[in-house]
Amino acid sequence: MTYAPPAVNPDSREANPYRPDVAADPLAFYDQLRTQCPIANMEGVPSGTHIISRYEDVKFALRHPEIFSSDVVAVDIGQDRPLIPLQIDPPGHAKYRRLMDPQLGPKEIAYLESDTRALVNDIVDRFIGRGSCDFHAEFSVPFPCTVFLQLTGLPLDDLERFLTWKDNIIRPDVPLGDTQAAQEVRYATGRAMYEYFEGVIEDRLANPGEDVISRFVHGDLEGRTLSREEIADVLYLFILGGLDTVTSTLDCSIAYLAQNPSHRRALVEDPTLVPAAVEELLRLHTPVMQVMRVVKQEHEMHGVRMLPGDHVIVMLGAADTDPEEFGQTAGDLHVGRDANRHFAFGGGPHRCLGSHLARLELRVALEELHRRIPDYAVAEGAELYYSPGIREIASLPLVFEPGPTLVGAAS
Repeated sequence: MTYAPPAVNPDSREANPYRPDVAADPLAFYDQLRTQCPIANMEGVPSGTHIISRYEDVKFALRHPEIFSSDVVAVDIGQDRPLIPLQIDPPGHAKYRRLMDPQLGPKEIAYLESDTRALVNDIVDRFIGRGSCDFHAEFSVPFPCTVFLQLTGLPLDDLERFLTWKDNIIRPDVPLGDTQAAQEVRYATGRAMYEYFEGVIEDRLANPGEDVISRFVHGDLEGRTLSREEIADVLYLFILGGLDTVTSTLDCSIAYLAQNPSHRRALVEDPTLVPAAVEELLRLHTPVMQVMRVVKQEHEMHGVRMLPGDHVIVMLGAADTDPEEFGQTAGDLHVGRDANRHFAFGGGPHRCLGSHLARLELRVALEELHRRIPDYAVAEGAELYYSPGIREIASLPLVFEPGPTLVGAAS
């Protein structure tokens, strides 16, 4: 794909990963970054905002928070304090992960599979008889959001409010490039979120349940419980992570499989391929294209000096399609790949807390969708708009042969 003007300019060493055309087709952008400008400057920003793209460089940055910190300075999204555990670097980070990891570990998440599978079928029943759907609005938003709200015990009736907050923080509806307007939206949303969380915390303290928020509220953090502020800082991150990234991954995955029927047919004919396909789709379409870091110690990479206080855009998507790590098939879906050490869930101490839940949701969704609707395509004439940063598709219209409902599949 040709960009005009180019999203990567090797002469000026500038690049811009936040353009809509890059989000729609990022592979060419990733390739150019890695091969021509491995350490770029963010376009239109004074020097001191670096873009890292090669696999080994991204791995180094993720594994060295003493140099590339995830501190609150790295990204301001309307929060009052560091998000927990994402914006707490080691060694303080570890105590929170010791409390939170077991609540979202493989054993705890496995108990959700039966209900999750029933939920997928319940949602498919709502549109399968029609022979068409907007997959984004009718499946990839309600499915993971319902799972998340059931896990946390937050009310389903408040889903629209949560989705509005999430979108205001991640992709505020302001003119492209108007950073001041975007921050105003984020701060207003942040104040509303903290106010809402006060009621949630009060309720869980007085009426503990089996939900994961109750377990955090009453859990042991080195001989004490979390403070109200700490719980609010956990919830702030939970709303963003729990309601967005699986939606984005489902959007990108189903759009790709709709446009590449040979890969879809392979999953229909042999569902045992689905777990490996999930990993490949996460790698090839890494929904969170980049994460932010701030430099804590002076560091040099490919001849570029990075100074304390500089910001760094760590391009996960570029690393996940680097032929130096994934070979000549790096830009293709290859379910039989021997090793798949992708960074779709980040890496190092800040690796995504919800990765086990996300993997369960994605596997069950692909298994049940292809069992119920084996053949589908993007509706003729539809244009897909991918949001920059986190690649969500605004609308994904699909067409397929109508099928029967499964009465009583969800109970």
